[in-house]
Amino acid sequence: MLNRIKMAAVQMEPKLMKVEENLESIVSATRKAAYSRANLIVFPECSLTGYIFSSRQEALSFAETIPGPGTERVASICQELKAYVIFGLLEKEGDRLFNAAAFIGPKGLIARYRKNHLPFLGVDRFVDIGDKPFQVHQTPVGNIGLLICYDIAFPESSRVMTLLGADILALSTNFPQGRGEKYSHVIYARAFENRVHVVSANRVGSERGYSFAGLSEIVDASGEVLSLASPDKEEIIYGEVSLDLARQKHLTFIPGEWEANFIKDRRPELYGLITKREGGDF
Repeated sequence: MLNRIKMAAVQMEPKLMKVEENLESIVSATRKAAYSRANLIVFPECSLTGYIFSSRQEALSFAETIPGPGTERVASICQELKAYVIFGLLEKEGDRLFNAAAFIGPKGLIARYRKNHLPFLGVDRFVDIGDKPFQVHQTPVGNIGLLICYDIAFPESSRVMTLLGADILALSTNFPQGRGEKYSHVIYARAFENRVHVVSANRVGSERGYSFAGLSEIVDASGEVLSLASPDKEEIIYGEVSLDLARQKHLTFIPGEWEANFIKDRRPELYGLITKREGGDF
């Protein structure tokens, strides 16, 4: 496994229902990022399909299986370039529909993730809720956990993957305009509180009257913002990180006087309430 990893967040403008056009953009950006020596390349949520669908039936028309045509095409470019790519798409399985992310490496499909937290917005109004627990995937470019958009608002998501050994949290998102700056603070907090690297790829542009915030970013495990994209332009941002840094949970400021361990200092016996589902709204 490598120690120093160069990550890329591809801030793009997917075109609604233009799957082939979007796929060509994903392939092209993958090639560009790989030529810039990026090891891990992350694309936005629903980057293959667009996001603001008006019905479940409309969305199903553009969903694919995993593996399927889109993942197979990306797998071929990953094999050629020895790259690792995460991109968002709509996944169908029988009559089920998921907002999903595919994680692909030089040897093909590594994993798929189905969004576990669904806001009442865009296609998320019509998809099925994720049916798999959070997982961390061991690869030559680090131990990587996947999140999609709204997932990052729930700190338990990131903490579970940290406890599973994540070095990097890869966030594919479609943060709407007006929320991007607020979520930038959340992304920073998740990196800092878990001592993990976070790469967040958001989209730009608009669909059916909704505009998106851009501001893709890469934050390292110390909480330092390594790279921040614009609010409105298609671009690729990069950040180089040390996997060892994400594994150093014990911080020593003054030996024997001022030390902290963000994992061992937890008090799980006090946190039981957060795992209980309460009835009704607060």
